[in-house]
Amino acid sequence: MQSTMPIGVFDSGIGGLTVFRSIVEKLPAYDYVYLGDNSRAPYGNRSFNTIHQYTWECVQWLFKQGCPLVILACNTASAKALRTIQQKDMIANYADKRVLGVIRPTAEVIGNYSQTKQIGVLGTTGTVQSESYLIEINKFFPDVKVHQQACPLWVPLIENGEYNKPGADYYVQMYLAQILAQAPDIDTLLLACTHYPLLQDKIQQHLPTGIKVVTQGDIVAESLSGYLTRHTEIEQNITRTGTRHFYTTSDDTQDFDKHASMFFASEVKSEYTSLR
Repeated sequence: MQSTMPIGVFDSGIGGLTVFRSIVEKLPAYDYVYLGDNSRAPYGNRSFNTIHQYTWECVQWLFKQGCPLVILACNTASAKALRTIQQKDMIANYADKRVLGVIRPTAEVIGNYSQTKQIGVLGTTGTVQSESYLIEINKFFPDVKVHQQACPLWVPLIENGEYNKPGADYYVQMYLAQILAQAPDIDTLLLACTHYPLLQDKIQQHLPTGIKVVTQGDIVAESLSGYLTRHTEIEQNITRTGTRHFYTTSDDTQDFDKHASMFFASEVKSEYTSLR
């Protein structure tokens, strides 16, 4: 690890692997390290301070692995920790490194998907309460009205392998009915949690015709590609041997690998880390 300078990809658990998969497909030549903080997941209902603390610990661990750039492939961490990390934590000791999130790249383009200018955002309780999407989308698309809905039962549904079973339909319909009740003219739904793409087929099945469902993986991958093109001082330091290492803070790596392979759409072999 010390001889490489990979791109770091962080998530509170395994959901970020849907974004990581898109990044690897778009930019396969680079070296990568993925870290899932599974022992402390989920982050969605934790406080701002706790999420910041956990996220910063994981970012520093990735820096120690040689990563000059870290992607927070987690909406909750991006919403509740990224700004403090960028504007405070990194200034003293990590001025030569960068940390990016998934919210801003999504906000920069999501308005282009909507004809009615009515967008629904489905996310964790933490992401919704932060109002990060309301703030960021308004910067780029002030004429777009954003409606939010927390879906706290979707992540445990997915992580317990129930997302493709008949019992999931009730909970999918429940939250969709709540978001559509806010504004019947919504024509675009953003899945603002990296777990939710696994429910995409069921979500689409229970939506009226004409409503687009947008996931973040390809958006973030395209944004990262552009970022690296613009910031050669970062890009030139990233090594390119096509290696991918997976780490988890859970001591049950076999369980992580089983679920991670489902999210990453190919076999995953992970190692345990205590973050020390």
